[in-house]
Amino acid sequence: MILPITLTIAGAAALVNIWLMIRVGQVRTSEKVSVGDGGNEKVIRRMRAHANFGESLPVVLILIAAIELATGSSTWLWIVAGIYMLGRVAHGVGMDGGKLGKGRMIGTILTLLIMLGLGIYAISIPYFSVQDASTTPAMVQAE
Repeated sequence: MILPITLTIAGAAALVNIWLMIRVGQVRTSEKVSVGDGGNEKVIRRMRAHANFGESLPVVLILIAAIELATGSSTWLWIVAGIYMLGRVAHGVGMDGGKLGKGRMIGTILTLLIMLGLGIYAISIPYFSVQDASTTPAMVQAE
């Protein structure tokens, strides 16, 4: 089974991850910090933006995949996944502070709301969705 939303977001996430890695490398070079953060605030901010992406992405990606498997691809899931990715880019840019600093807050709020919504929806699927008896695991195994 192909999961187009999950595959698209996983691919986009790989590209965002590379972009965040490059940003860390750029500030390491400009600040002459080769290992760790060197106590440099610019390096710390970029490293945290990259780490924060890696901390939230697995949960959101698993939720998207599980929901897509359970309910199929839907427009609302495409939109939510796209907003999540935009929020993570906004967070990455916002971590630099300055005029774009609001991006950090926007990205954080979007991530938390999306994770909360997907989590609640995922929990509700097995209890509130109408299932076709021919596709329940017990019936599929009996065939």
